[in-house]
Amino acid sequence: MLQVTPDPGFGIYIHWPFCKSKCPYCDFNSHVRERIEHDRWRAALLRELDHYADATAGRKVTSVFFGGGTPSLMEPATVAAVLERIAARWPVADGLEVTLEANPTSVEADKFRAFRAAGINRVSLGIQALDDASLKFLGRQHNAAEATGAIALAAKTFDRFSFDLIYARPGQTVAAWEAELTRALDYAVGHLSVYQLTIEEGTAFFPLHARGELVLPDEDLAGDLYEATHSLLNRAGLPAYEISNHARPGEESRHNLTYWRYGDYVGVGPGAHGRLTLDGEKFATRAHRAPEIWLERVERDGFGAATPDAIDRDARGSELLMMGLRLREGVARARLIEETGRDLPDLVDARALDRLVSGGFLEVTDATLRATHEGRQRLNAVLGALLA
Repeated sequence: MLQVTPDPGFGIYIHWPFCKSKCPYCDFNSHVRERIEHDRWRAALLRELDHYADATAGRKVTSVFFGGGTPSLMEPATVAAVLERIAARWPVADGLEVTLEANPTSVEADKFRAFRAAGINRVSLGIQALDDASLKFLGRQHNAAEATGAIALAAKTFDRFSFDLIYARPGQTVAAWEAELTRALDYAVGHLSVYQLTIEEGTAFFPLHARGELVLPDEDLAGDLYEATHSLLNRAGLPAYEISNHARPGEESRHNLTYWRYGDYVGVGPGAHGRLTLDGEKFATRAHRAPEIWLERVERDGFGAATPDAIDRDARGSELLMMGLRLREGVARARLIEETGRDLPDLVDARALDRLVSGGFLEVTDATLRATHEGRQRLNAVLGALLA
């Protein structure tokens, strides 16, 4: 009998597009501005929330995530106003998870306390490395002492917190990474995100890499670093519940699980994406990326997105597999049927599926399709074959 995965929930994502500086590896929608009209931005965020509340009335909100950019540069009053508007326009789940991304350079005790008072109950810190040389290479504005100080402050202020690290940096060895990760475990309580450095077009690192001035670890070494990460964190009681995210049981990011389980979520702010099921059809929303254009559109029209794009059932199946196979739990076949009206054999290349199962990259049961540890390490190739 087919089993259903846990309810993916219904999330709200708020994008704050501003940073103090642009990191050389970052391809997120982030911008540096000398001056920000906080009152104007607060009003625009509230107005776009109202637009989506009208379309999704009655949905119960299970998580809110302030991302960016650097949302810890927001005024706490803006966070409070956004959360008050959400509670006024939607039913809110008991134990609502409310996460704010923060950088150590924008962290101070009084501001953290003000964010907590505004309703934040979880923070995600952009630490990225724990040694000064690596932080300088990554273009971060904080040093290692500020990083560990910010983690300690988060632990004192919030019930839940996480922080990010980046590995597979130039010249990094497995031994050095294991030592850094071991140090990180002195601070990681419930959740740790660990990302492999990749070079994205449009970033400052891209031309350096193209000219051979920035050389990343080769594929074999990157694989060894990945394996070392998972082995060490498993032994420490922080297994990977998703390719790059590790948590003790019950400490997983509920908001990100909504994405990976292909649940619905509202995206508010410049460049924010959303997925909304309306009258049985699924739609993709995306706001204009440029902050000033988004702001003008919201003030004029009440929202900053283009007309939502309908996602056909084949595309829904592909998106669900691309997201869900990132998770250790995999994808419930009942969810595929719910989203597409069809089961696994009718959605993928059957011969490729057989090869991937026999090769040890995928596991199939009557209830679930999941990627093995080896499959998740090579997920792009697995998906390329499966969805060809």
